[in-house]
Amino acid sequence: MGSEIRLTAEWVAAAMTGRLVAGDGRTAFAGVSIDTRSLRPGELYVGIRGDRFDGADFAAAAAATGAAGVVVPRGRAAVLDGSGQATGPAVIEVDDTTTALQALSRAVRKSSGAKVVAITGSAGKTTTKEVTAEFLGAKYRVIRNRGNLNNHIGLPLSLLELTSRPDIAVVELGMNHAGEIRTLVGIAEPDVRVWTNVGEAHLGFFSSVDAIADAKAELLEGSTMSTVLVVNGDDDRITARTRSFAGQKLTFGVELPADVQAFDVADRGIDGTSANVATPVGSFKLATPLVGRGNLANVLAATAVGVSFEVPLAAMAERAAQLKPASHRGDVVRLARNTVIIDDSYNANPTATQGAIDVLRTSRTAGRRVAVLGEMLELGDRTIALHETVGRAAATASLDLLIAVGGTPARALAEAAVGAGMPRPNVRYYETSDEAAGSATTWARAGDLVLVKGSHGVQTDKVVDRLKAEFA
Repeated sequence: MGSEIRLTAEWVAAAMTGRLVAGDGRTAFAGVSIDTRSLRPGELYVGIRGDRFDGADFAAAAAATGAAGVVVPRGRAAVLDGSGQATGPAVIEVDDTTTALQALSRAVRKSSGAKVVAITGSAGKTTTKEVTAEFLGAKYRVIRNRGNLNNHIGLPLSLLELTSRPDIAVVELGMNHAGEIRTLVGIAEPDVRVWTNVGEAHLGFFSSVDAIADAKAELLEGSTMSTVLVVNGDDDRITARTRSFAGQKLTFGVELPADVQAFDVADRGIDGTSANVATPVGSFKLATPLVGRGNLANVLAATAVGVSFEVPLAAMAERAAQLKPASHRGDVVRLARNTVIIDDSYNANPTATQGAIDVLRTSRTAGRRVAVLGEMLELGDRTIALHETVGRAAATASLDLLIAVGGTPARALAEAAVGAGMPRPNVRYYETSDEAAGSATTWARAGDLVLVKGSHGVQTDKVVDRLKAEFA
């Protein structure tokens, strides 16, 4: 491991193809920030132009609060008091601040010598990232991007942590439009690329699920013979788009033959999943508290990455048994009076929601099975039809109570459940999560097993919070 990469003003300006117009080129930055509210003294402030504001307008404030340097568009340095002086913050002018941030992160990535694992897919990216980082951490120094900083700004900020020269960085790549994965791959230049699945997420921005798969397939661009590709062998759309991949490919799955394959799967509901797992280097018994088949696939993907880095199977099995879900992503919350919540309120699409309903169905409980399903967003012209599909799935899952939350699509989900045979008194509809949470005392009972699932924008986490308070 070499010494930490020093982000000096001179080095940063060169990496950004910018010009140092003020300050000392030897000035070293303690980090990089794009937000004056969280800026720490000694950091470099990059003034990013957003949809609602121009970060360059806050450069003077950043300098006044202790920034060691600022990055602004060409011609904007003059607005800074003392610009052109040898003392004071370093001022770097660039053509475009967003592109400059990306260029800086790419330079740090190349200089670090670290391997980069990049993960994309319609669902499970964050969980797969977290599990992969845990498995690799059994043998290597690993960093991961925080939360879901996975877009054209969040990813560069994550890669800048490579200044500490870890062995491996594990990052996720998000998108909701074609071309975005291409940009992120160009920034990260990943050595290992993981494609978890293709689903209806962000379907409102695409003409079809196949179009989503085509956009995700940008993950393959710029790969070489030394690139490792880890893909879901049970997903036909992925298989069709990776068949001719020239590098090393590792498949994972349950239903079809795969390099990393789970056999004898036991769905234990809220207690997690167990299986026997075969890999190219041996087999092991997997038991994980993460719930559902979707999370099993995420663990298999992480296992395949671990195999590619020669992490011992026993070490991965040990860590799998201790995994904890990311916040609001299948978190099992056990409350007083035998009440349990499956908190999956961070995001939702039709496939993932049906998988969560299946977890509820297979879970043992002495009380009622209750599903609180929020509206699923960004589904385009098929919004109503896809909500109706989920409603019918709920009706066949032996639920005791279904609560739909949101606008017209959520109402359609509720009506489809009734139409598929669920008794109308057992189906409730609320327009907002505030209403559903406020009415919790009328529908929640001690001993309930409650699934809460919905897109982040619907704020079904408010229902989780209310239930926690009710059964504290």
